Amino acid sequence: MKVAVIDYGMGNLHSVLKSLQAVNETGADIFLTRDPEAVVKADKVVFPGQGAMPDCMRELNRHGLADAVRETTQNKPFFGICVGAQLLFQHSEEGDTAGLGLFPGKVVRFADNLVAGEERLKVPHMGWNQVYQTQSHPLFAGIADGERFYFVHSYHFAPADAALTLAETDYPERFACIVGRGNIFATQFHTEKSHRAGLQMMKNFLAWDGNV
Repeated sequence: MKVAVIDYGMGNLHSVLKSLQAVNETGADIFLTRDPEAVVKADKVVFPGQGAMPDCMRELNRHGLADAVRETTQNKPFFGICVGAQLLFQHSEEGDTAGLGLFPGKVVRFADNLVAGEERLKVPHMGWNQVYQTQSHPLFAGIADGERFYFVHSYHFAPADAALTLAETDYPERFACIVGRGNIFATQFHTEKSHRAGLQMMKNFLAWDGNV
């Protein structure tokens, strides 16, 4: 089994690669690539991202990977992480950027002057936060509802279809932090920085056949 981690010059690529390799019990060949053909030929695809969405989208197009992502999301297990998840939507407020349009909806910035009780919350939302599962999914195996994952982001998903939301978190209002449909699973938080729970989710992905 070949698992491609998309390298488009952005993102926490080597940490993602090492985390996947650490939990690889399937004998999979897990590799970084910016070759669109290698992405399309892989059995599974991981799409990490870190940084500003306009820069990520520009690099994705520059390396000819946008169409490869669209093709692979049609029929094989696909895991988007952070900006790699945001890019799946139609549009982002960050730089007024068009996304890949695979999911209906947009990516919006947290409001200014966020307050939780007496505490003023900072943007970006950075640190550990609880994730509440709203639907069952094979990638939640061995992960408790309300488990904590590591976030770093100023923008978040606003799906136009509520059925896309697989899990939510609070900051301070509740928002979608995991989205998915069929063979696509995508997280706002960084699984590769989320210790045991993040590694368990990656392990579940390597075992996943893409069916829900």
